[in-house]
Amino acid sequence: MVESDCQVRVLLVDDEADFRSPISRRLIRRGFLVREAADGLEALRHLQNEPVDVVVMDVKMPVMGGLETLPRIKEEYPKTEVILLTGQASAADGVIGMKAGAFDYLSKPVELEHLAGKIKHAFDKIRREDEQSREAEFRVAMESRMSSAERLASLGTLAAGVAHEINNPLAIISESAGWLKSRMAKEVGLTPELLDRINLAVGKIESSVERAKRITHQLLTFARQSESMVEEFDLAEVAAEVVELTRKTASSADAQVGLSTDTDLTRIWSDPYQIRQVLINLVTNGLQAVESGGKVEIWVGGDHEQAVVIVEDNGPGIPKENMERIFEPFFSTKAPGQGTGLGLSVSRGIVEKLGGCIEVHSRLGKGSTFRVTIPRRPVLPAGDVGSATT
Repeated sequence: MVESDCQVRVLLVDDEADFRSPISRRLIRRGFLVREAADGLEALRHLQNEPVDVVVMDVKMPVMGGLETLPRIKEEYPKTEVILLTGQASAADGVIGMKAGAFDYLSKPVELEHLAGKIKHAFDKIRREDEQSREAEFRVAMESRMSSAERLASLGTLAAGVAHEINNPLAIISESAGWLKSRMAKEVGLTPELLDRINLAVGKIESSVERAKRITHQLLTFARQSESMVEEFDLAEVAAEVVELTRKTASSADAQVGLSTDTDLTRIWSDPYQIRQVLINLVTNGLQAVESGGKVEIWVGGDHEQAVVIVEDNGPGIPKENMERIFEPFFSTKAPGQGTGLGLSVSRGIVEKLGGCIEVHSRLGKGSTFRVTIPRRPVLPAGDVGSATT
C-alpha cells in the first residue's frame, strides 16, 4: 500500500466543497498527495482505481455517510487507515467509528496542524505494520532455509558414502545383466516365449539400475557445493541441445519439445553445463506432466542486462496447495518410481547460485510456466571465474 516514505496518499471525503477544497490545498502545500471525493460512494469508486494510504472522511454525508463507508473500506482495503470527522454534537459517532476500525476521529472545525499530525501518525502505523509483516515473512523464509540447510548438511555427509555403497553393486548388476543378455542371444535351445520373458526381466533390471543411478546422481548434485565454470556461450544453442537431448523422452511420452527465440542477444557469461542441467530438468518435468499429444515449449529472450528462458507446458497445471512446495527437496506429486523430488530443488539452487531466479506460474487445466532469469554477466568472486566444476 505504501509507495513512498516522503509522500502520503490521502483521500479527503466531505460533501461540503467549501470545506473540502481549502483543506486539500493546504495539505498539498505540506507535501501530502491529496485526492477529493464528495461522498462514500465516490470514495469507494476512487479506491478501486487508485488506492491511498489514509482516508479522511466526514461522518455525516448524503448518499453514503462515513460510518456506512468505513466497514467497506476496512473489508476491501484493510491496510488503508481511516480518520473520521465529526461535528461537536456527534462525537459519539467518532467513538463508534473507532470501534469499527477507524484510526481516530477529529471534531469539526478541524485544526490543520492537528489533522496533518493525525495523518502522519496513521501513515506511521501503516509503515510499522508493513515492517512487521516483512519481518514475519523473513523469519518464515529463514526458518525454511535453515531447515533445508540442515537437511542438506546431513545429506552431504551421507551422499558420498551412499554413492560409493550403491554405485559399486549397481555396476556389478549392470555388467551381469549385460552378460546375461548377450548369453541369451547366443542360446539356441530356448523357446521364443521363454527368451522374451528373460529379455523382459533383464530389461527391468537395466531400467531399475538406471533409475538408481539417477537417484544417486541427483543426491550428489543436490548435496555437493560445486563451483561454477563461468564462460561465454550461446544460450539459444544450449536450449537447442536440450531439445535434442530430451527428444527420446518426448517420443516416449508421445509429446513434442519446441524452441523459439525472439532476440539476437543470446550470448551470455555463465555456466553452460549447469544451465543445461536446469533446462533438462524443467523440460523433463514438463514432459512427465503433459498427456499424449502434449507439448513443451522453450522460449529464449531477455534484454541487455538479463537473459530469460521460459519453459512452458500444456499439462494439467499445479494445484494451488502445491505451488509453495514444489521447490522443496524430496517433494513430488509423481507416482512412485517416476521422480525423486529433487529436480526442481536442484534447479533453483543452480539458478540462484548463478545470480538469477526461477519463478513458476500455473493454471489448472492450462499448464505450467517456469521462468528462469539469469544475469548476462554475473558478479562473482574472482576465484570463481574459470574454476573447474567439481
